[in-house]
Amino acid sequence: MSIRRTTKAARGAVAMASAVGLALVVSGCGGGGDGGARTDDKKPPARSSTPKDGGPGTPAADSSKVIGEMKGADGIVVTLNSVVRDSGGFVTVNGTVSNHGSRAFNAIDWRSNETELRSRSSISGATLVDKAGKKRYLVLRDTNGECLCTTGLSGLMPGASRPIFAQFPAPPAKVTEVDFQLPTMPPATVQITD
Repeated sequence: MSIRRTTKAARGAVAMASAVGLALVVSGCGGGGDGGARTDDKKPPARSSTPKDGGPGTPAADSSKVIGEMKGADGIVVTLNSVVRDSGGFVTVNGTVSNHGSRAFNAIDWRSNETELRSRSSISGATLVDKAGKKRYLVLRDTNGECLCTTGLSGLMPGASRPIFAQFPAPPAKVTEVDFQLPTMPPATVQITD
């Protein structure tokens, strides 16, 4: 076979593979034969970093309960509502960040400085500190390098608030008091509940 025939055959094979792949993608995107009409029970679940079942990562259900508060520069206030230990070996911190200042707030200084971290505008730099045990616990990461914490904290306008959460490995069961820390903010000593 000549080089020209080989090249032509290779191009044909690539074109055929591309057509088959495109056909598979298009058939996978079909509406399921119902003419595009969907009922509520057929909708795919929305992707969320906060599960609906009250599992890890769920923002504080009772935002009226305040267990700690951190006040930073430019009128930024972090109110902590719960620090809960779950049976899976995690501690989830829930709270609210509020902008009482006069300009938009971006949480760029609250992120971790790890180079492989993917979450940019987040509270990934938060830590729990067990002073008695002299240990610091960092925010957990998933297999894609995303923090198990609130992300997208940019452009928080004056007068606005957003729920926040961060999940950490649980300290030993005997540890009931920890300091929650965010870069640029003073620490808050909080009680872990089960």
